[in-house]
Amino acid sequence: MNLCWSEIKKKSQNIRARLEALSDHSGKLQLSLQEIIDWLTLKDEELSEQLPFTGDVDAVQRYNEFHSAFMEDVKTKGPFILATLESAQAFLSQHPLVETEEPAQDKDMSPKQKIQNVSRFIWKQANVSSEMWEKLSARCIDRHRHIERTMERLLELQGAMDELSLALDQAEAVRDSWETVGDLFIDSLQEHIEPTKVFKEELGALKDGMTIANDLAHQLAISDVHLSTENTQRLEELTSRWQALQTSIEERLKQLQDAHRDFGPGSQHFLSTSVQVPWERAISPNKVPYYINHQGQTTCWDHPKMTELYQSLAALNNIKFSAYRTAMKLRRVQKALRLDLLSMASASNIFTQYKLQQSDQTIDVLEIIQCLTAMYDHLEQERGIIVNVPLSVDMCLNWLLNVYDTGRNGKIRVLSFKTGIITLCNSEVEEKYQYLYKQVSDSTSLCDQRHLSLLLHEAIQIPRQLGEVASFGGSNVESSVRSCFRFVNDQPIIEATHFLEWMRLEPQSMVWLPVLHRLITAEAAKHQAKCHICKQCPIKGFRYRSLKQFNVDICQTCFLTGRASKGHKLRYPIMEYCAPTTSGENVRDFAKTLKNKFRTKQYFSKHPQRGYLPVQSVMDGDSIDTPASSPMLPHADTHSRIEHYASRLAEMESKNCSFFSGSLSPDESVDDEQLIVQYFSPETDQDSLQNPSHNPNQLLSVLDTEEKTELEAIIGHLEHENRILQEEYRRLKWQHEEAAISSSVKEGSPSSPLSPRDTELLAEARLLRQHKTRLETRMQILEDHNKQLESQLKRLRELLLQPQQDSEKNGSTASSASPSSHHSDNNQ
Repeated sequence: MNLCWSEIKKKSQNIRARLEALSDHSGKLQLSLQEIIDWLTLKDEELSEQLPFTGDVDAVQRYNEFHSAFMEDVKTKGPFILATLESAQAFLSQHPLVETEEPAQDKDMSPKQKIQNVSRFIWKQANVSSEMWEKLSARCIDRHRHIERTMERLLELQGAMDELSLALDQAEAVRDSWETVGDLFIDSLQEHIEPTKVFKEELGALKDGMTIANDLAHQLAISDVHLSTENTQRLEELTSRWQALQTSIEERLKQLQDAHRDFGPGSQHFLSTSVQVPWERAISPNKVPYYINHQGQTTCWDHPKMTELYQSLAALNNIKFSAYRTAMKLRRVQKALRLDLLSMASASNIFTQYKLQQSDQTIDVLEIIQCLTAMYDHLEQERGIIVNVPLSVDMCLNWLLNVYDTGRNGKIRVLSFKTGIITLCNSEVEEKYQYLYKQVSDSTSLCDQRHLSLLLHEAIQIPRQLGEVASFGGSNVESSVRSCFRFVNDQPIIEATHFLEWMRLEPQSMVWLPVLHRLITAEAAKHQAKCHICKQCPIKGFRYRSLKQFNVDICQTCFLTGRASKGHKLRYPIMEYCAPTTSGENVRDFAKTLKNKFRTKQYFSKHPQRGYLPVQSVMDGDSIDTPASSPMLPHADTHSRIEHYASRLAEMESKNCSFFSGSLSPDESVDDEQLIVQYFSPETDQDSLQNPSHNPNQLLSVLDTEEKTELEAIIGHLEHENRILQEEYRRLKWQHEEAAISSSVKEGSPSSPLSPRDTELLAEARLLRQHKTRLETRMQILEDHNKQLESQLKRLRELLLQPQQDSEKNGSTASSASPSSHHSDNNQ
């Protein structure tokens, strides 16, 4: 027992010694771990206090130095921390943890349990220290990288701002060197527009630099780096300078472009000087000009000078022959537009310069103004004269729009533009025919019916604008096209020679153009002869020599206005001269006069000759597509039939008011009978009554019985339509009164809370008011239509009653004039 007790005591002392040693080691280990935890906590707080960075290179540089020292301190402490953690790991390996169900009280704990508690505490401290160490190490590395990226971006931002500042300084210097738009010459506007556009494109690099700088600032803000006040203000200043520069460039470019549009060569500003006070030239949205009279507070499409020109043309309406009346009107227009000075070669060069090659393309008002401006500028240089370019351009534009754009849409076809200019330019008529034919022919100089109809349609618009189109076959050119293609036996195409041959015959639709050229030639002519009627000597202009009586000459004024003398009858054949006669022509006319002396009046009545090529009626033949041309007139359409009869009357007038061949050369290969001109006045003898178709005041008497019956049927139909319209008018008026009464009753009811019934009544009242407005509009339309029908009826009644009155009047006049005429013939 003693031995056993001694061993037990010895073991107990050993255990106590071991426990004391373990207690000392674990205590030191716990103190080291706690010290490490406290130090790591302190460093973590210090690291957190460094954020956020201030976005400044110097500040970030200081942060970098501080962080480098911080990392050096951590690096120095690292071996001690690692050694302590290894000691804790070794202690835990010697005294592994054993999980117990319930922890015992301190007084009841055995030494083994105490060791387990110490091991558990050390394990917890070691885990916390290890995690904090790893976290601190990672944060230090991340913070170092973050500082490096921030420094890199700040340096890049600073460099970008430096470059932007330099570029903006240079751009602002260029901007400051600009002259104000108001001080620039109009001719130099285009020279400033192009550099401004180039300068704007070059500023694209500045825009990219601003984008890069703003992106860098945004990336720094996302990284929790706030730019310093200095950098922020600098960036805002650069942004505001860039925006101001961009705005100034946009405004200057807009000002230059607006000034170039409003005042440049392609603008209409220079045309504002074409009118005088109180007139003002204004421009519609589609660039079509119109004119404002501030004194009368009125507006109109026509230039004041154009209005005066049209008023002066009314004085020419006393000319009895429509071709000469049209030619004289066009001559005045030609002189007013100064196109009589423009050569066709100059006009053609301008067309080529502005690439007006495709005849089917359209040009707007601005393009027309550019071409006309270049045309008149060239005319001024070529002729060496002073031309009022704004007035001439405005007048010519006005005339072209009146002829080819009556709706003022602001666009016309190139073919229309060329036709109008070439027709009135200074050139031979044959050259005009050739040029106009080239505009509608193909590359092989062939032309089909469609393209020829396009050309004739554009040409006929010129007399149409003067109100003379009825005498030239109307606006429908189908019959003229068929007349031309008869020269090639109705083949689908014609050649230039066929077209020129047809035009030399002066077709009815184009006879006004050669008459215009003969009129121009006759203006400078002086004939050594005395007028048989007004006794003018010498005769200026046209000279008309009788081919029935010797030594009877008539001047232009007397013949065209229909003046007659007692000893001369205007129904005799007459020869027209637009140049002084030669001896050969005098001998030829003497022979013709001698031959006509032996011919009776019936011969001249049976052999009437025209100075132009007549064409078929517009009602005959098939339809040909022409731009803006009317289709064939249906006989069922009352208004179309009235228009047809008006065309027939004009055609019959043209048959009697014959035009003249105007042959100037005795060698011309035309039959002698082609040179005879038939004209009959209302004051003819009894023979003219036997052939009433030759009397202009008895035109309706040549209508056959069927046409008269049909005309009376038209009148009856119009009267029936008038009665229907009157009944419709009365019915609509009654409905209008009923609607007004119903509306007043419903609106005059006493106010009360609205019920569903009241709501329906109010809705019905609104519908009735709307219906009332529609009825009033329809009534107005019907009244206007009724007035038009009454006007047509009145005119038709006058036409039906006129033949009888004219027959009676002419019969008495002829009977009284017959003795004097017979006496005059005996004296001759």
